Amino acid sequence: MARTRFFHRWWVVVIVVVLAAVLAHPLWLGALGRYLVKADGPSRADIAVVAAGDGFGNRILKAAELVRQGFTSRVLVSGPDGMYDSNEADLAIAFAVHRGNAASWFIRFPIRAYSTREEARAIAPELRRLGARRVLLVTSDYHTRRAGSVYRGAAPDLEFRVVAAPDKFFRAGDWWRTREGQKRFVLEWLKTIAGWFGI
Repeated sequence: MARTRFFHRWWVVVIVVVLAAVLAHPLWLGALGRYLVKADGPSRADIAVVAAGDGFGNRILKAAELVRQGFTSRVLVSGPDGMYDSNEADLAIAFAVHRGNAASWFIRFPIRAYSTREEARAIAPELRRLGARRVLLVTSDYHTRRAGSVYRGAAPDLEFRVVAAPDKFFRAGDWWRTREGQKRFVLEWLKTIAGWFGI
């Protein structure tokens, strides 16, 4: 009898915990989404870097906005080959120019890198060669925490400030409401956890 009461109480506790988790899901899911976003905001810098991986142009348009606002005068645009036989940097710059920005603002920097870590390792020597010490790293908001950590680790001698570009599909506080938001969240968390283990 005592054992039956114990299991009954245990099931009641489990049901209450599950119910509380379900009802509070906007709080803890939102917290997990907000964890991914860690942006410093802009300040005067020698150069801005547009991280590769944005097929919608939000990152490069944000970098162009930083030039117009006087935070920097030049933008290094990173990109690998492979997008319709074109380099991502070329496509991004053409897109920004088509949107009314000056081509002279942008420095094309094609790379052979397919991860944030590889990209940071490739870009760091180029930043030093260009004489940059203070850098605005422009990336999608959900990518800011991880990108900032990776770039600072790759070039501790440089000062990076991470600037968030908005993403059409990801909103930290309610990312789970859209399929694209869910995909960005899951992929970024997988990459974040892999980074913790040096993968």
